[in-house]
Amino acid sequence: MPDSDSVSYDLTDGVATITLNRPDSMNSLTSEAKDSLLAAIEHAKADKNARSVLLTGAGKAFSAGQDLREHGDLLGSGQGLNDTVRTQYNPIVLGLVRMPKPVVAAVSGVAAGAGAALAFACDLRIASEKASFLMAFANVGLGADSGASWTLPRLVGHSRAMEMLMLAEPVTAQRALDIGLVNSVVAHDELPGAARELALRLANGPTVAYAAIKAELAFGSGLDLASALEMEASLQDQCAETTDHANATLAFLKKEKPAFEGH
Repeated sequence: MPDSDSVSYDLTDGVATITLNRPDSMNSLTSEAKDSLLAAIEHAKADKNARSVLLTGAGKAFSAGQDLREHGDLLGSGQGLNDTVRTQYNPIVLGLVRMPKPVVAAVSGVAAGAGAALAFACDLRIASEKASFLMAFANVGLGADSGASWTLPRLVGHSRAMEMLMLAEPVTAQRALDIGLVNSVVAHDELPGAARELALRLANGPTVAYAAIKAELAFGSGLDLASALEMEASLQDQCAETTDHANATLAFLKKEKPAFEGH
């Protein structure tokens, strides 16, 4: 993993922790930060020792989204968005959604705009009681990007997604839990431990099966039932050939706890 001042990468006990590390600017996303984040995601995907991924932010915020100071400079020089949506945000979101390993987002504070969309692209979200989510795009005269138009309605439904995007009002952690935006809310001081415990549980689980589940849900959400059934059958055949499946089945019959090896 290349060194970066804006994103850190740590691998411990099978958990690859990717930390947005610009706390003084609420982990806002500069061009360099986006490049470093994509590099970290690609590194986690290729790292054979990484069995789950934990995405979090340093300091009080998860991410405030696009760095508006940098964006303002680009506007002033006539460069507009500088194609950052296609060349940076889109590959990051695809990298998270298509990661063949479970991805957990630990949201400690503000997650706004593209920063919130990054959390939505993860498989599971655990939030501090101090967390909040803001679809801030309309506040600066923009539509949704970073996959929010795809991920958000799948999490909370069309009507609530429309409300969050059009009204652009903050959603508290408790409200986020109530509408299905996050999976759990914990006390602020407990978030690092709780998020790591969840990521470690997934790292010790049947990672081949997790990859199949991710692929099935992503595929099935946009296609007809017959196509989803065929996708399930194909992936189930692959999973059935793994050592993990054989060992887990035998462990079940022996009333023992299975040990998963990822193959």
